[in-house]
Amino acid sequence: MCRNGCEGWGTSSSVTVLAKTLPGSAWAAGVFKIFPFTNPLAIVALLSLVVGLAMVVLFGYTSDQKAIKVAKDQLKAHLLAVRLFRDQLPVVAGSYAKILRGTGRYLRLAFKPLVYVIIPITGLIVQLDRCLGSRAIQTGTPFLLTVRMDGAREMSGLALELPAEIAMTAPAVHVPAENDVVWRLAASREGDYEINIVAGADSVAKKVRVSSELARVSAVRLRGHFWERLFTSGESALPSGGAIESISINYPERNIEIAGYEINWIVLFFVLSMIAGYLFKELLGIQI
Repeated sequence: MCRNGCEGWGTSSSVTVLAKTLPGSAWAAGVFKIFPFTNPLAIVALLSLVVGLAMVVLFGYTSDQKAIKVAKDQLKAHLLAVRLFRDQLPVVAGSYAKILRGTGRYLRLAFKPLVYVIIPITGLIVQLDRCLGSRAIQTGTPFLLTVRMDGAREMSGLALELPAEIAMTAPAVHVPAENDVVWRLAASREGDYEINIVAGADSVAKKVRVSSELARVSAVRLRGHFWERLFTSGESALPSGGAIESISINYPERNIEIAGYEINWIVLFFVLSMIAGYLFKELLGIQI
C-alpha cells in the first residue's frame, strides 16, 4: 500500500476490481445496445433524428396548436403591415406595439410545451455526455488523478491504495495554491477499477474506467455541490465531514471529426436535432 504517495514513489497493493460498472452505466449500455455500431458520429446522427421527432411530437401534444397558429398568423400580419405602410409612422408604431404583444402571447403559449421538451432533453444530454463527451483511459497511457483537500487540512497525510493493474509512474506533485495533490498513473489492463485515497482515518474511493471502447465515465467525485454533481459527476457525493473536497481524473475529451474538422458532440447533436425537428414539423404539420 502506498503510504508515502505525497512524497514520492510507493508500493502498490491490489484492491478488488469493481463487480459492477459505474452508477447508471447499465442505463447507458442499454441505450447503446440498440445500435448495431459504436461509431460516435453514427450514434449522434441517429439520436438526433430520434430526438428531433420526439421533440416535435411532444411539443405538438402538450401545446395549444390552434392558439399558436393564430398567434403566428397575427405576427406575420403585423410584420407585413410594417413593410407595406413603412411611410405611415402611426401605422408602423401601432404595428410594432402589436408585434410586441403578439410575441409575448406566443412565448406564453410556447412556454409550457418548451418546458416539457427541455427537461427530458437536458437529462438525456447529461447522461449521454458521460459516454460521448470523454474517452475512457487507454492502457499504457498516463493519466492524472487529482485530489483537492479542504483548505484547513494537511496535504502530506494523503496515501493511495492502487489495484495491481494500475501503477504510479511519477512522484506525487503538491499544488499548495489550489490545495491539490496530483498523481500520474497508468493502467496495464482494461477494466473498471477503484482507487482508494486515504486521508488520516478517512478512506474514499474514485472509480476509473479503462477501455478502448465507447464507455461511460465519471470524471469527478465531489463533496456537496448538488447541482454541479448532478451535471458533471456520475458518482455519489464524498462524505460531508471528510478532508477531501473532490477527486478528479483527466479523461481525454472526445470530439467528432467531420470533413477534417473536430466538433463537440453536443454542438453537432443540437444542429442535427434542430434540422430533424424542422423537417418533422413540416411533415407532421405541427405548429412551433
